[in-house]
Amino acid sequence: MNISFDSIIIGAGQAGPSLAGRLTRAGEKIAFIERNQFGGTCVNTGCTPTKAMVASAHAAHIARRAGDFGVRVDGAITVDMKAVKERKDSIVSRSRTSVESWVRGMDNCAVYHEHARFISSHGLSVGNDLLSADKIFVNVGARPSSPKFPGIDSVPYLTSSSILDLDRLPSHLVIVGGGYIGLEFGQMFRRFGSQVTIVEMGPRLVKHEDPDVSQAILEILESEGIQFRLNAECISLFARGTSIGVNVSCIAGEPEVIGSDILLAVGRVPNTGDLGLEHAGVATNVHGYIIVDDELKTNIPGIWALGDCNIRGGFTHTSYNDFEIVAANVLDNERRRVSDRISVHALFIDPPLGQIGLTEEEVRQSGRPALISVRPMSRVARAIEKGETAGFMKVLVDAETKRILGASILGTGGDEAIHCILDTMYADEPYTTLKLAMHIHPTVSELIPTLLGDLRPLV
Repeated sequence: MNISFDSIIIGAGQAGPSLAGRLTRAGEKIAFIERNQFGGTCVNTGCTPTKAMVASAHAAHIARRAGDFGVRVDGAITVDMKAVKERKDSIVSRSRTSVESWVRGMDNCAVYHEHARFISSHGLSVGNDLLSADKIFVNVGARPSSPKFPGIDSVPYLTSSSILDLDRLPSHLVIVGGGYIGLEFGQMFRRFGSQVTIVEMGPRLVKHEDPDVSQAILEILESEGIQFRLNAECISLFARGTSIGVNVSCIAGEPEVIGSDILLAVGRVPNTGDLGLEHAGVATNVHGYIIVDDELKTNIPGIWALGDCNIRGGFTHTSYNDFEIVAANVLDNERRRVSDRISVHALFIDPPLGQIGLTEEEVRQSGRPALISVRPMSRVARAIEKGETAGFMKVLVDAETKRILGASILGTGGDEAIHCILDTMYADEPYTTLKLAMHIHPTVSELIPTLLGDLRPLV
């Protein structure tokens, strides 16, 4: 059957449902297509399930530390992984059902639980129907990458998606990848009770962060008993009896690591390979990411790409902001651009890292005159009172314009406190506006004005 719509949305990740709501409220007749689970990565295999499990791991960690706070806990602290999974699954199910019910309840929205393929620049094959629209919004997300390591086809391995289905505790979890995903799962399963080894090809963890941040994260995780193998080269996988091994060539240490389970946390790939983009003429890069301009338009008029599949963000918050940009440009006669937003992300280990704007390395590379201030969390009253003094706060300021260039807060509450600085940057106010602000005591954010009062030239 041939059916025409005003707009078609492919994918029920963060940007899709909200855009559907705006389009239908504007009076458009739309088709909404999702071939898998409503809610996308965030709800099903990303933020929602992992943060639920992080909460369980944190509870176990605090229980083990109870004596530090004068609290007696008799007996060993153990984790029931079946119960952890059941809790996580319940939270995910509620979120997924809520998203699907929202979309299905929209007026003038035809929902297809099918696989969509382009057959022309504005035509799609969806099940037994042929759909067309002047506007098509591609929001198909990404999935974990499985690189072609030697031996990968001969041993079982976990990804950041499949590990969420475990209802048992690995005795020794070997994680290949020292980025955000690998570190989060590493600390989580260490706190659950697994022995954990993280293998990283590079010389340091989270290579996009400053070296001092990487080093502090390494020390935090080592203090919890996680083992690291950095500078790993020529990685390959092999079976040894009922165990699984990783061959590594490192500067120090044994040439192989043997574990009960292996998690590959080595990046993601876009879900664009089977969309038939070639029939629409939509341009992609060599990795399959859809190429978009500053307003998220593809090279084909009337087709936009939002979320993880366009490589302009890769986070839930950037995906939602993609929706806001497209809605403003298409429906509100406003011009919003990707380049208007300030880079911001977090690493949700404990304590968390919040990072915004430029890193210290990027400021140095720019050559601009700058000011810097660093304060250890051991000098933050709230951190001392909570018994969580690991990490530090760092901010960088343009010496001439007095505008904040970037900041990193690695420490308790850092993922929340960083927004004080971020909002000042969006307001395009000089750092002195925040420096003169009075914050509530005792909080982590109250130290930000103090931090800004101790700026020194970056040399």
